[in-house]
Amino acid sequence: MIQEKHISVWNNCLTFIGNNIGTKQFDVWFRPIRPVALQDSTLTVEVPTEFFREYLESEYLDVLKAALKKEIGADAKLVYVVRPVSNQPALRYPAVHGNAPINRSISVNTSPASNPGPFVFPGVQRRVQVNPQLNPVYCFSNLVIGECNKMGFTAAESISEKPGKTPFNPLFLFGGPGLGKTHIAQAIGISIKERYPDLVVLYVPANRFKTQYMDAAGVHNKLTDFLAFYSKMDVLIVDDIQDLIGQGTQNAFFNIFNHLHQSGKQLIFTSDRAPADLQNFEERLLSRLKWGLSVELEKPDFATRLSMLKARSFREGVELPEDVLHFLATRIKSNFRELEGSLISLIANSTLAHKEITVEMAEQVTAKIVGTGQTDVTIDKIQKVICDYFSITRDTLLSKSRKRAIVQARQIAMYMSRQLVKCSLSVIGSETGGKDHATVLHACTTVSNLMSTDKTFRQYVNDIEKMLVPVRR
Repeated sequence: MIQEKHISVWNNCLTFIGNNIGTKQFDVWFRPIRPVALQDSTLTVEVPTEFFREYLESEYLDVLKAALKKEIGADAKLVYVVRPVSNQPALRYPAVHGNAPINRSISVNTSPASNPGPFVFPGVQRRVQVNPQLNPVYCFSNLVIGECNKMGFTAAESISEKPGKTPFNPLFLFGGPGLGKTHIAQAIGISIKERYPDLVVLYVPANRFKTQYMDAAGVHNKLTDFLAFYSKMDVLIVDDIQDLIGQGTQNAFFNIFNHLHQSGKQLIFTSDRAPADLQNFEERLLSRLKWGLSVELEKPDFATRLSMLKARSFREGVELPEDVLHFLATRIKSNFRELEGSLISLIANSTLAHKEITVEMAEQVTAKIVGTGQTDVTIDKIQKVICDYFSITRDTLLSKSRKRAIVQARQIAMYMSRQLVKCSLSVIGSETGGKDHATVLHACTTVSNLMSTDKTFRQYVNDIEKMLVPVRR
């Protein structure tokens, strides 16, 4: 029986690869691969999981390229099929993702030797192509929707359909780390590029914007080029805008904001806190950040966490036992990032050790990432500890009493919530008797000041923190 072409080609590739890497690595990473088809110069192979594919490309890309070039030629291409699980269809992935959004070239008034920014590829006759800095993984189809982010997703969809023409301009997404702010912001940019290819979209972290400004400010004519470059954007996405500190940086950004907003361009910002909680920001800039829609992304509930795990494990081509999924969704409550990191670590451990994924393995993996599973610090927990410490009731703590001892206990509760729970001032206020964000901010400032001047008060705070810290570990 004549061996099919794709099998013989892959076997020859395996011989070449086996002569260039260690036996153990070869057995783990190349023996599980199955050749599927060969069409023209494209070889399709089947791999067990998406993680397996990613690891191959990160660690063995050079030897794969060399083997394929030797057997097929310089035009050789490799396509992966992730082995289907249950009744799910096979997932296909190109060997190199080349679908990152690109912008049309734009014309800027720059001197021939100048470079208006690090996202620019120099062009001919002062025309430049702007790299949008968008990661295609952060698309809407990879976003899991739940009560925690439904409002943000709805606004994001509206913006992507009509950028700059909705009431949501600017869109301000805020919340703790790992809740999907960057994902939603970039998904808007990706969706806009799909609908309106001619629009120029740029994603930039605030720290990078600040560095660009500082580089430009000290060079003759370069600051003008910097401002001219940003004025050409149709959609500007600034991540972690709380890092945009410095009078000169904020002044430059203020002018860019005004120009783009008045020109009907779309502005999108993310932050770890609400606009009202931003510190060291000029009032005129703060007022503009509050113009459009501010949306808080909250911690995902159990159903959303479970949906996220199922969606990501499907993308990895792995079927996890239901009890493992439920364990992960129950164990990790803080954010999507820790949840996803635990899942990927679990798959990696299973793949490398050739062991079945079990709850016991999940316990070992998650313990290294999020600790041993003791109860998280919450606002309710902080209030209970403080009430026990000062021998008062929760109703008294949350009352409108102006007695000095009660006021200080209440202020410590708000301060500790801000330090340990890391939620917004508005959330802390609503959970502490319906106080507004200004009251919470004042409480935090007061506690900080008293801790530096009053030894007895500082001892109160230290005692309460010691009662809470073991819970946090």
